[in-house]
Amino acid sequence: MYGLEKSKQRAFVPFDLEKELKADPKKAQQTLSQIESSINEIKNALRGGSSTENVDQLGILLHGYTALQRVLKRVVHQ
Repeated sequence: MYGLEKSKQRAFVPFDLEKELKADPKKAQQTLSQIESSINEIKNALRGGSSTENVDQLGILLHGYTALQRVLKRVVHQ
């Protein structure tokens, strides 16, 4: 009553990418190496210097790649 009743929690459904990476560890390592190379390219571009608009976009892209890298490492090591 009034939201105090016990509710059944739904089980976590793994993502498609997570299933693929657990099934094929080589693909996971390949994906991680591609992400690592992309991160290095972005870092080199940021060190090289460019327009402020480009720096902002590269910074956002760098944050996205590093977040993806962290998630993939967690999935692989589970």
